[in-house]
Amino acid sequence: MTEETVLHCYIHPERETSLRCNRCERPICAQCAVLTPTGYRCTECVREQKKIFDTAEWYDYLLGFIVAVVLSGLASFLVTFIGGIGFIGWFLIIAAGPVAGVAIAEGVRFVVRRHRAKPLYYTVIAGIVLGALPVLLTQLFILNLFGILFQVIYLGITIPTVYTRLSGIQLTR
Repeated sequence: MTEETVLHCYIHPERETSLRCNRCERPICAQCAVLTPTGYRCTECVREQKKIFDTAEWYDYLLGFIVAVVLSGLASFLVTFIGGIGFIGWFLIIAAGPVAGVAIAEGVRFVVRRHRAKPLYYTVIAGIVLGALPVLLTQLFILNLFGILFQVIYLGITIPTVYTRLSGIQLTR
């Protein structure tokens, strides 16, 4: 008969465990284990792997933000004119929102040289909102309710489109 060795979590030595990190083979408890598509890993191995995928530099945040502000400002200004067309303007705004999102995302991807990081995506989203803010505030100041609604529709369609496009989320494979 062989005797089994009792394993203890390397972070919590008082906890017995039967789990091991599938990368470094250290014993980990259920609280320390992170489920990945390839199995359980310790937090240190997950952190090291994340560094490989987060490639954005400090200047990418600045460039991405500026491009997002400028392109969103232009798109937001165009939404004001499209909304003034009338009933067909509603359909044009709904159709143009994803197009504006793709244009902004591709402009940002070009400027940041396809670098990526989750905080970069959030910075770009802040740039989109800030770019649309002057037009939105103007519409609010003159109490143009349809203008405000058009801007909200534009932001509601464009922001998820940009985030999805930059982060690489795929709805189908």
